[in-house]
Amino acid sequence: MIARWLYSLVLALLTPLAMLYLLKRARRQPEYRQHWDERWARYRTPAPGGEAPIWLHAASVGETRAALPLLQALRARYPGRRFLVSCITPTGRATARELLGDGVEIVYLPYDYPGAMKRFLQRYRPALGLVLETEVWPNLIAACRRQGVPLYLVNARLSDKSFRGYARLRPLMAPAFAGFTGILAQHEEDAARLARLGARNVQVTGNLKFDNVPPAEVVQRGYDWRRVLGERPVLLLASSRDGEEALWLDALAKLDLPAGLLLVIVPRHPQRFDEVAALLAERGLPTVRRSAWNGSALDPDTKVLLGDSMGEMPAWYALADVAVMGGSLLDFGCQNLIEACAVGTPVLVGPSTFNFAEVVRAAQTAGAAWQGQDANAVAARALRLLRDATRRGRMRAAGLSFAGIHRGATERVLAVLESRLG
Repeated sequence: MIARWLYSLVLALLTPLAMLYLLKRARRQPEYRQHWDERWARYRTPAPGGEAPIWLHAASVGETRAALPLLQALRARYPGRRFLVSCITPTGRATARELLGDGVEIVYLPYDYPGAMKRFLQRYRPALGLVLETEVWPNLIAACRRQGVPLYLVNARLSDKSFRGYARLRPLMAPAFAGFTGILAQHEEDAARLARLGARNVQVTGNLKFDNVPPAEVVQRGYDWRRVLGERPVLLLASSRDGEEALWLDALAKLDLPAGLLLVIVPRHPQRFDEVAALLAERGLPTVRRSAWNGSALDPDTKVLLGDSMGEMPAWYALADVAVMGGSLLDFGCQNLIEACAVGTPVLVGPSTFNFAEVVRAAQTAGAAWQGQDANAVAARALRLLRDATRRGRMRAAGLSFAGIHRGATERVLAVLESRLG
């Protein structure tokens, strides 16, 4: 209790910095100025009436996409229920609207002040709360317990790095983990770490991201692009993070590149599209941006295709001969490689994989992925793969099989929740 009081005091003292952060982000993403009052659970409209909703919190784009199969299954099983989705980032909010349409209410989860969380729960009165992956907010959890809202941590994961960080804050975090009604973990390793931090009622239900089958029409778009580009080898850097594009280009510059090689770079965050375009221009690399490309034939002199669009990652995987996962070349913990496997794209990852450590290990064991010690090793391996159609074919088959056999988490999660939803 004392630890949470001190935590709340620190949050209150940091309020001016939180406001400055939003204003700073708004200079690159004006959407950060929108729905400002929701960040502090101040609402200008009356509370919605009707039946208590099923509430799901997905912080940003990755969590929102991961939650899609579960939300679709819940909406199909409980067609008369209201649904509330909360996010933290504008891109997460936009993704939720794109994927879910107007059938759900979408809001920002307020910052974790005790009063704000109380107002949020009193306004929406959720019948059940589902928090995705690693969103552990002590005051939110305490408020749910006080107001009798069952709260589950779903698709829970906890890397060694995160475990060590939480362990240093055990007086604050142990009661928070213990406060969940239940925790549904991705892997046995995640469950063990969560239990060591004080979590109760922990079950392993698998990774929802395996159930998120890429939309067929988006995958087909990538195949159509592939036909237009003909025999050009295509190497994709997917969901790249800050600094990785330059590192990747440096690694490739040391090697003898295949004739006609087309690099595709898709930055993780849309606010970096212009920054990456400027980097490519500085390097003198003829570049076409997706926003200016209609899918027709490219000039043979084009070296780079910059994916400055949202929602098309399955198409980029379908286009590519080999995909390198962003977030793994520098210490960001890797982005989700499951979608690439589900499309059948051979996957290469760098040394940093703490966000998807178990998935990477399993994918390697299955023959669907390969991990290198640095960007240079990954680049060298990528070029060998581009010259070896037989090995790519084996990795493609392995990826499709790997993605298929791990599906089913959605039904396991539903089985747990049914006892609460009736």
